Formats: sequence, C-alpha cells, structure tokens
Amino acid sequence: MFGIPDPLYTPEYEVKGDEVAVLTTSKGTIRVRLDGEGAPIHVANFCELAGSGFYDDLKFHRYVPGFVIQGGCPNTRDMTPEEVASGRPGRDGMPGTGGPGYRIKHEYDTNPRNNHVDGALAMARSQNPDSAGSQFYFCLGPQHMLDDGYTVFGTTLEGLDVIGKLRAGDVIESIRIEHVAL
Repeated sequence: MFGIPDPLYTPEYEVKGDEVAVLTTSKGTIRVRLDGEGAPIHVANFCELAGSGFYDDLKFHRYVPGFVIQGGCPNTRDMTPEEVASGRPGRDGMPGTGGPGYRIKHEYDTNPRNNHVDGALAMARSQNPDSAGSQFYFCLGPQHMLDDGYTVFGTTLEGLDVIGKLRAGDVIESIRIEHVAL
C-alpha cells in the first residue's frame, strides 16, 4: 500500500451481546455466535456490513486445506465462482485485495477468548495489525499460531460440516444477524 492508508473506522452499531450471524452459502447454512464482549469493534463492524447487504453474493476466495476458508472481498462480487476459483483478477481487482474503504482497530490482544479453534470466525488483515475491514475466515481445525495476531470474533454453533465443504468460488448468498439468548 502506498499513499495515505484508509482511515480507522469506529462502527456505530451498538453491540447487544446476543448476536448470531446466519451465513447462507452455496454449500449450506452456518450459524455463528458473535463475541461482542471480547471483540466489540469487530462484531459491530461485521453486523453493520451484514446489515447493509455488503456480503451478499460475494465469494469465498481463499481455501487452504487444513487451515482456513476466507471470504468477504468485494472484488469477487461481479466474478463468477469459476473466475474466483481460478485465482485470476476480476474487473475490480484481484480477489483478496479489496475491502470496505476503511480499517478497524485490532482486538486480538484485548479479547480474552481470542482462540483460533476449529470453526472460529476471525478477521483477515494485511501486515498492519489495524488493517482488517471486511475479509473474514473460518478456521479449518485449530490454528493457535494465529491467536497473537488476528482477532477472533465468533464461534460456530451450527454448520461446521458446511465450513468443511467450502472452497474458493463458493458463494456467500447472504449474512443476516439474529438476536438469540443462549
């Protein structure tokens, strides 16, 4: 990145603490309990983006077997699943390089539950710790080497089998936020 980096953003969404993200994908549905207490900025940001429809029809663009499946890059919106899976750039740029036009502050060193377990939902970022925006990933098995550098903001409740089937090019049909007392 050259020039002036995107500004740090503080979401306006007020975290209630009962948020559950329902991700509808081309491979099935995933339900994730969001950790608004441990990662309030990440949860508020994710809820705002989901509520605005930002994630609708994006594709998962990165799959590393036994490691992560990653999505949330707006560059994939107008690409076909096959184009994303091929790893080539689309008209909006290379999958995995886009974001919402801002960055959020990291919370991995303040979240007491920042634990990259199987099915953990966390935010991707570049080398700058405060560079997360919209791209997220699910852990495919425990990835504790990421605990000290990436913010976990959710735990899968249902759909771990779906996460295991996802590949680059699979579609994020929608992400909706429910409020559920658990």
